Amino acid sequence: SPSLRAAAMAAGPPPPPVFREEAFGDKFLRKTRENPLVPLGCLCTLGVLTYGLICFQRGNTRRSQLMMRARILAQGFTFAALLGGMAVTAMKSRK
Repeated sequence: SPSLRAAAMAAGPPPPPVFREEAFGDKFLRKTRENPLVPLGCLCTLGVLTYGLICFQRGNTRRSQLMMRARILAQGFTFAALLGGMAVTAMKSRK
């Protein structure tokens, strides 16, 4: 109605929104919930890398080489999960 509109205009513009700073832990949890495959891929990569380095230190070169190849696969999985998550986020923001 015109009287409500006039009253709203007389009251002035609405106050600006208040944004709070997001802490690192909160942001990490939010991002993990949005795309859980990325942290999983990072943990797999770290685990395979660690095991490969342990095998290398113990002199088991064959197992160490195998773990370094597995590390490349785990990194590829992580990268694909990252790109997939970005694509899904972009599709959601378009709607």
